Amino acid sequence: MKKIPLSLSVCNYDRTAALFDGRVEIEGVDLNPVALEPEESFHRAFKYREFDVSELSLSSHTLSVARGDNHYVGIPAFVSRLFRHSSLYIRTDRGIRSPADLKGKIVGLPEYQMTANVWLRGIIKDEYGVNPRDVKWRNGGLEEPGREERTAIKLPSDVELKSIPTDRTLSDMLEKGEIDAIFAARAPSCFLRGSQHIDRMWPDYPEVEEAYYKKSKIFPIMHIMGVRKSLAEAHPWLPVAIFKAFIKARELCNHEMGQIGHLFSSLPWSVYEFERLSKSMGRDYWSYGLEANHHVLDTLTRYSFEDGLSSRKVKPEELFWPATHDLSKI
Repeated sequence: MKKIPLSLSVCNYDRTAALFDGRVEIEGVDLNPVALEPEESFHRAFKYREFDVSELSLSSHTLSVARGDNHYVGIPAFVSRLFRHSSLYIRTDRGIRSPADLKGKIVGLPEYQMTANVWLRGIIKDEYGVNPRDVKWRNGGLEEPGREERTAIKLPSDVELKSIPTDRTLSDMLEKGEIDAIFAARAPSCFLRGSQHIDRMWPDYPEVEEAYYKKSKIFPIMHIMGVRKSLAEAHPWLPVAIFKAFIKARELCNHEMGQIGHLFSSLPWSVYEFERLSKSMGRDYWSYGLEANHHVLDTLTRYSFEDGLSSRKVKPEELFWPATHDLSKI
């Protein structure tokens, strides 16, 4: 079979590195991988559809599936997962002692629909009783002025979302006390500089996040992989071939993380932490595939619908090419 030339855009994570260095190939594919930051991959995929295979925002993909205008079909290789309690930054002089104190406050976020913020809003609603309608939301660039929502959204009339001035940034507004808190996947520069009255809601976020996992069994999924729908329709074998390659790359990563004789990571106790997590969260804690992650995906799609983002509750099965739901077993 003649190989299909495909372009790939994904961050060069440890779990995708083997696709860049050639240790893992996609069956039947002549691959041209490009390492990009996720935000750039998303922008170029959802707006211009530049790449054949691309890392995708799970939230943005959910919205496009709900609308029926998705140009990519999903592959359940979850290349980015992250607990998001670390993403809530507050002013410590506003009486915010718990997420419940965010009611009535002005909270900034780079994009309302971005996956990290969908997760964080859902968590504080489920765990602390804070409804999105209880907060005054402001969106805009975290560090660069003029950022807009990647995907068009239409929120319920009782949710207040306003854009900040196009010459301002959220980090600057938090530092100057013009907003009370920020939801952001990246740490705002005012926090990194140690500005007065700026801190995380949970400075001990690893402990809070691990307790959340023990209670919910949810390790939040941020990004998935996607392949052009037109390519999947023309080559029905392709999504599974891509999925298998990402699984193999992740397996190589897991093998390397467990090597104590010589460290693949520059962290001196990385193997100890890998072993600790494997015991507390399970050996396959960074699992791929629909079945093992159905409850996680169902929670995210519920949050998206309850937020008023997606026009309907999307079933997790709808997000991915059908043949990737259940791989063959030997």
